Parts: sequence; structure tokens; C-alpha cells
Amino acid sequence: MDFDWSEEQIALKERVIDFARRELADDVCERDKSGTFSRALWARCAKFGLQGLSVPERWGGASDTDFLTAILIMEGLGYGCRDNGLAFALNAQIWTVQLPIVHFGSDAQKARYLPGLCDGSLIGAHAITEPESGSDVFSLRTRARRVDGGYRLDGIKQFVSLAPVADVALVFANADPSLGKWGISAFLVDRRREGFRCGPARDKMGLRTAPLGEIHFDDCFVADDERLGAEGAGVALSTGFLEWERCCILASQLGAMQRQLEDCIDHARRREQFGQPIGKFQSVSNRIADMRLRLETSRLLLYRTAWLKMQDRPALLETAMLKLHLSECFTASSMDAIRVHGAHGYMSESGIERDLRDAIGGTIYAGTSDIQRNIIAGLLGL
Repeated sequence: MDFDWSEEQIALKERVIDFARRELADDVCERDKSGTFSRALWARCAKFGLQGLSVPERWGGASDTDFLTAILIMEGLGYGCRDNGLAFALNAQIWTVQLPIVHFGSDAQKARYLPGLCDGSLIGAHAITEPESGSDVFSLRTRARRVDGGYRLDGIKQFVSLAPVADVALVFANADPSLGKWGISAFLVDRRREGFRCGPARDKMGLRTAPLGEIHFDDCFVADDERLGAEGAGVALSTGFLEWERCCILASQLGAMQRQLEDCIDHARRREQFGQPIGKFQSVSNRIADMRLRLETSRLLLYRTAWLKMQDRPALLETAMLKLHLSECFTASSMDAIRVHGAHGYMSESGIERDLRDAIGGTIYAGTSDIQRNIIAGLLGL
């Protein structure tokens, strides 16, 4: 693997960083306090082209952006944008809604949804988690009952990112419970459908600018041509794209870790106590050294895993290790950043404590850290 980026790729990353600093810094603290999702910022991201990263030009995207470059772009976004919730929401739509449509959607489905998802006029949500199926994801109880011309959906999805603002949801439901998880299918469901109801945005610890809520289906009709892929292909579809999700969704956190490190180094050089910069104290400098180590090991895992996916090679073990390591590293480094900054880091207006609250979510969504350890152990023959 070549670890050198081209001048064009580096320039593109710098453009993203500059864009994020100029256009995505509006009232981050206030929006975090109120849990406000900004459609204006979402539209700015779409105009810049972020939502088009996984979509061919034919359907409104940027076909000339390869996967590794897309990862670098999202890393730059996390570095330049201090709104981790917005970065998370963008990644969630790009990799868990748009990419499945690109790979499994019919031409009609692509034409109906992808241009709007790319230009920001539509927002998509990925709905699989339920009250009784979290880590045991395929024990879901939402049913897709066969009727003339399509299906009737009944059930509840919870902890759905972007649900309160979504225009379309990629929904997983079981069309044949006798087959267990092999009866699960995926559907693209328009929120205007009768029987589709979204609950209010839930209050949560972090990522507060990315709304999260429930979707209720009550005898909601979806037509045959709104099923994504073949009937019963839901498990294969979801499992395959979990690799992409776990590879991509934390790329912005890598950029945030780089920003944290630089902020901490700058503070440790300027802040003086007992007649010298606090960086001269070993307890402080050791924390910063650990932050650098976490950053570099996470970067290596991310780039290698992205390279494997770009080569169309299986990467279940690598994506599990990446998801586990990067999420845990961002959490640990966020705690260290607060300690380096002391009382200032503990204050909400600094934005430093917000990184820690946001980082915790990464150890839960897209498969908890415990689940990643189980996957790794299983693939090692244990």
C-alpha cells in the first residue's frame, strides 16, 4: 500500500477543512445545548458536494472520487468542523442509505432518491434497531406482510439517526418469519406514506445536533418496487454494508483526534504553572504522547481497511478492529484533552468536553465495542 497522497488529494482535503471552518461553525455550542439540527448547514454540505461522495455522477454524485479519497475528505471534515453531530449525520446517510441504493437499487429507485439525497433536498435514515433487537440485530420483530402489489409494514424502529427529519427510510422487516433472519428484506419507505409516523427527537448525551428518534409503522403499505434488492436479501445486504459503515463512519473522528492533539500541544506550550509551561510536566506530556500514538495507530487501521474495501477484498476482521480501536481511542483522547486543559476543558463553552460526550456514541452505534470484540474473537477461532 502506498501511503503517499497526491497533491490533488491533499489540496482537496485542505479545501474541505477550509470549507468546514468557514461554513460549518455557526453556533455549535448553542445548537448542541438545544439539540438543534441545522438544515442550512446540511444544504451547505450538499452544495459543496459532500453528500455526493458515494454516488456516481449519473445519479447526482461525484463519480471521480475514489473510496480512499472519500475517506480523506471525511477526515478533513472532522478536522475542520467542530460539530461532530453534523459529521456523524453526514456519514450515516452517505454510507448506510446512499451506498446501499447505489449497489442494490433499481434504476427507478436511484433516479427517485439519489439526486435529492445528494443535493440536500432529501434526507435519508437507516432503520434497523428495535426495542428488542439491538446487538442481536436480526431478531427484529417488524413484519412485512405480503399483500397484492406489495407489503404492509407493522413495527417500531428506535434509535434511528436522522429519523425526525428524514424524508425516506431504509427499513428492515421480516416478510417470512418462518425463515428466521433469512426472511428479512429491505424497503425504501417514503415518510409521506400512510402508517409511517416519526416520534420526536430524543434527548441524548452527545452528538446532539444529529437528531435521533423512533419510527412507527402501522399497516404501512410499500409497493413491490420499493423493496431494495430481492426478498429475503436483508441479512446479506445489512451484513455487507456493515463493513462499509464501520470503515467509514468514524473517519471524521480521526480528523477530530488530530485537531484535539494540536489544540492540546498548543495549550501545553502556552499555559504556565509553577514558572514553566505545563507541557514540561511529565504527567501532561505523557498524555499528549499517548494521544499521538492513538492517532497514528487509528490512522493506519483506517487507511489499510479502506484500501482493502477499495480492492473489493473482505475485511470483516479489519473493520471490527478499526471500529473498536478508533472509537475507544477517540474516547480516551477526549478525556485526556479535558485533563490537559483542566477547568477550562470542563466548561461547555470551550467545546472540549463536547468531544468526550460525542465520542462515547462511537463505542455504541454500528455495533458496540463488546460486539466488535466478539467478532474479532470469533474470527480468530475462539
